[in-house]
Amino acid sequence: MADDAFTGVEDELGITAACRLTGRSRAAHYRRLRPPPPRRPRKRQVQPSALTPGEGRGL
Repeated sequence: MADDAFTGVEDELGITAACRLTGRSRAAHYRRLRPPPPRRPRKRQVQPSALTPGEGRGL
């Protein structure tokens, strides 16, 4: 709903005025224009000081 109101006044008033009227920050407006790319899977990271499987069970 706010998106429809924003696009209706953006062309006539400009981005700054449209943001003020709809209560949207300009940063949020520009983030919506360029959404972040999809995340790539990351490799599992092992802590250098982590215990080995044999060290972790011996008390």
